[in-house]
Amino acid sequence: MGLRLEDRWIWDFWFAEDGDTTHVFFLQAPRSLAHPSLRHRHATFGHAVSTDRRHWELLPDPLTPSAAGSWDDLATWTGSITRFGDTWHLLYTGVSTRDDGLIQRIGLATSRDLMHWERFGDRPLIEADPTWYESLDLDAWHDQAWRDPWVIADPAGNGYHALITARRRAGPPDGRGVIGHAISADLRQWEVRPPFPSPAGFGQMEVPQVVQVGDSALLVFSTTGHHVSASRRAAHGRRPRTGTYICRVPDVLGPFDVPGSTYIGAYTDLYAGKLVRQGAGWFLMGFVDTIDGEFVGVLSDPMPFDPTVGLPSAASLPTRDGPPPHDSTLRLGPRAVPQT
Repeated sequence: MGLRLEDRWIWDFWFAEDGDTTHVFFLQAPRSLAHPSLRHRHATFGHAVSTDRRHWELLPDPLTPSAAGSWDDLATWTGSITRFGDTWHLLYTGVSTRDDGLIQRIGLATSRDLMHWERFGDRPLIEADPTWYESLDLDAWHDQAWRDPWVIADPAGNGYHALITARRRAGPPDGRGVIGHAISADLRQWEVRPPFPSPAGFGQMEVPQVVQVGDSALLVFSTTGHHVSASRRAAHGRRPRTGTYICRVPDVLGPFDVPGSTYIGAYTDLYAGKLVRQGAGWFLMGFVDTIDGEFVGVLSDPMPFDPTVGLPSAASLPTRDGPPPHDSTLRLGPRAVPQT
């Protein structure tokens, strides 16, 4: 079954493709911890490679722990990797002992070969802007959500976008989950923007991914059953589910029809699902979460996924005239041409 480590749990993960080799980076924590819930405070990055996404060779950990007092000295969490020129950029989440892990921030590490990584500077690059996003409020939520950056190139060539697990600053606490947004021309200087327009439905939408599939795109995210809002429960009239959700969108910049998202019921044991292209088809991968009440912590094998089943057709999606309502490309310069 996929990638399993005898001494460590595996959960959230992301890929970097280098020729015929797939690099997977993942969160890991010792199985010796007293309870799986403690893994979040002990999370580090693991690294493995494969040519078929089924058989993996484990490699040394990509980043060493930060020095005490650093913005990410408690744990490092989910990110994504983008190549810019001859350098790979890992945008990732960090939490600090100073905040007792309650405030999430996003920073950067870089590499020339995907093997040897260095942190970029000694400060985070992207932090939640209280103009649009919820600050730490333990009466409303258990932390300040600002994590899981998924980076995509702007379709018009104007830099890059980061899609971020975040919460809006107002509204019913159980439905403030949004896809946060930041933009950059070079992956090193970032400007936080308003969240992508998306009606409420969840307390949080974790590990977002958006991919182009044919003439439309798919937004993928995960949430637990107890983070499904009361309004969505009432509208759908059935037991809220833990796992991966998906919805079709006009393009990779939305708008995101979160209320229309579909739970991927055929993959009930998987969390943090991601779509991967393999040959002519699409496959879903995730980590095996809980089976019979016990946390498993194993990376799954790729499973065939038909993006046309159970989702609206591209023709039924809303169209958008002119720039997106959140003005996603404002003030971005031309994107540099990667050197190959």
